[in-house]
Amino acid sequence: MKVGIVGLGFRLGYLGYVFSEIDKDFEIVGYVDPAPAGLPGLQEKGISVGTAYETPQALFDNEEFDLLMIGSPNHMHLDHIRQGLEAGYTIFTEKPIVVSIEESFELARLLNIHGHERLMVGLVLRYSPLYRDLRQAQADGKLGEVVSIEASEHIPPYHGAFFMRDWRRYEHYSGSFMLEKCCHDLDLYNGVVGARPRYVSSFGGRKSFTLANAPQNDGINDMEVYHRKPSGWMGSDKVFDSDGDIIDYQTAIVEYENGASLAFHTNLNVPDDFRRFCVMGAKGMAEGDFVRGFLNVHNARTNEKTVSNTYSASNLSQHYGADEQMAADVIAHVVSGVPLPVSALDAIEAGILALAMDEARRGRKVIDLQSVWETYDAALHGSVSAAPDAKTA
Repeated sequence: MKVGIVGLGFRLGYLGYVFSEIDKDFEIVGYVDPAPAGLPGLQEKGISVGTAYETPQALFDNEEFDLLMIGSPNHMHLDHIRQGLEAGYTIFTEKPIVVSIEESFELARLLNIHGHERLMVGLVLRYSPLYRDLRQAQADGKLGEVVSIEASEHIPPYHGAFFMRDWRRYEHYSGSFMLEKCCHDLDLYNGVVGARPRYVSSFGGRKSFTLANAPQNDGINDMEVYHRKPSGWMGSDKVFDSDGDIIDYQTAIVEYENGASLAFHTNLNVPDDFRRFCVMGAKGMAEGDFVRGFLNVHNARTNEKTVSNTYSASNLSQHYGADEQMAADVIAHVVSGVPLPVSALDAIEAGILALAMDEARRGRKVIDLQSVWETYDAALHGSVSAAPDAKTA
């Protein structure tokens, strides 16, 4: 499979390696990125990236490929997706798919014209063995109707410091921390509930990565852990005095259209990190943790443990065995049309939820998403002329 890349950052540099390990015919024919942070990693592994181009249009004009991969900073996604769709390509874009409610509407209009099946998204946790097993237990009737979910994404200090130093520290580039990092998790639980979020409330701010908590104020000069993860474009050495506007902790409560509820918490400074969920249904409970690698399901009537699984990290994956599965599935989808477990529409809905959480946090209010969904549906299903044919290499 041949691909062109727009935005060769760390993530697509890594995925280029994973895809090449899964498909020996995988080939990057060209890329667009003025400062490709992911290039050295590919070169170290002996993976060619083809020709560098200044613009996406130049890439389109000079190369033939099967898939356009977009890994540019989040605020550029919509424009790059638009260019790719209008040029007729099938696209894989990294998450989050867009950075605002208004961009969500605009993307919905584009997908109405060009077809949402033309756009795939890297919500990689949908491909993880743990999540697939959770959905299988749900499909087998072990949970019954989902009533409520408690979930969290907690990340260790070295990773939290990366967000304070990277371009993602600015919400006008990233959308927000909740959108940039937690859209994975929100998508998972939207999928489990099987309904759209309706009411959203949230609180949070920055309390850990502040000058008052800098190690130097405790007589400690060792800052190594906070620079362990390299930053790329717009990178900074500042951690506790970061000029970014993202939060480092946030709690949110969601009520879905079917009455189910979600309580979600994130924190960027958790030394013994975990990524946990507890899904409570009328007939059973599922508790799992992606970091600590387990899934337990209990029957609500008998207390019998009906599922007891453990998981270990693979050598290839950064996401609990999900990266290589995503690569295999995306390749199968492009080559043979095999269905995927997550869609661009799922990504838009998870993004809208994350953005509503931030609006609720800023205003200390409850957000009613009904009018948002009405506008979104009108954009997605409005009357349009026939979509153009997809481009073939």
